[in-house]
Amino acid sequence: MLLKKLTEAMGPSGYEDEIRQVIYEEIKDHVDRVYTDSMGNLIAEKDGTRQGPKVLLCAHMDEVSLMISHIDSNGLLQFQHIGGIDDRVLISKAVVIGENKIPGVIGAKPIHHQSADERKKPIGLSQLRIDIGATSREDALRVVQPGDVAVFATTYEEIGHRRAKSKSFDDRVGCAVLVETLKKSFDVPLVFGFAVQEEIGLRGAGPLAYRTDPDLALVIEGTLASDFPGTPAHGRVTELGLGPALSIIDGSTIHNRAFLQHMQQVAESSGIPYQFRKGAAGGNDIGRIHLSREGVMSGVISVPTRYIHAPSQMISLDDYENTVKLVEMFLRSVEQGGLTR
Repeated sequence: MLLKKLTEAMGPSGYEDEIRQVIYEEIKDHVDRVYTDSMGNLIAEKDGTRQGPKVLLCAHMDEVSLMISHIDSNGLLQFQHIGGIDDRVLISKAVVIGENKIPGVIGAKPIHHQSADERKKPIGLSQLRIDIGATSREDALRVVQPGDVAVFATTYEEIGHRRAKSKSFDDRVGCAVLVETLKKSFDVPLVFGFAVQEEIGLRGAGPLAYRTDPDLALVIEGTLASDFPGTPAHGRVTELGLGPALSIIDGSTIHNRAFLQHMQQVAESSGIPYQFRKGAAGGNDIGRIHLSREGVMSGVISVPTRYIHAPSQMISLDDYENTVKLVEMFLRSVEQGGLTR
């Protein structure tokens, strides 16, 4: 299954080699051109059968992850974040390290050995170690080096009522939408951009947009789902099962009003449920894309994701499938001249 294949692949920011190859193998027979730029972005182009606005569809390949920073004398591994991760979700989580996927588990001093004061405070990064079963620093160095990267070892699984859990739905769910869309035929020229290093500052998307010079751009992103006990109703950014989310504003973009209104019309005329992304925090690759060259008319469709940036994330498969439908219907509307630069 596509979601399983993409989410289980390894792809820390700046180390997207494995996920890039997985996507390449999926798409290589369905495009006119596919290449990698100097940043590591994977770019696929389809010429279409007639002239029209060139549309860039973009999703990022990288995932939040960890980097080994030091190896203690007893063989335990110190590490740092790559991207935004809450230290409180790390305890006892399984990881794999490096190209050889050395298994490990994140550990900390057990509660039995903690002082009364320590028990009142969250465990911080400096108190955590990755344990690979090594008996000494020299033993650990046989399989792991400082600078190696690690990702969570969570596997894809469908659970409950039309739900799926895995690591890296942010943004492998967007990559999956692009792959499914890419395999369909459209009249207008399309560029599919699988971007690098989004999680550490939207670094790949700017060069990608500059090089491909689109007339329109659409980013597909996993976003925060806040339908969890203790979250105020007015603070719920998105909710699972209500459909793909359209953005009005976030930390990197005030979204184009004409683009947003057109996307609403497409969803409503196609009978596709949708919701608005509430709140202005966070950002995604559209923050760089819409500023490329003289500016690009653009928008975002987000797939609500519970427990985002955590070892196990959850999506609604209905939201995913409706996002695929909405992207297709948006492109059909562009074919018909419904939105121009």
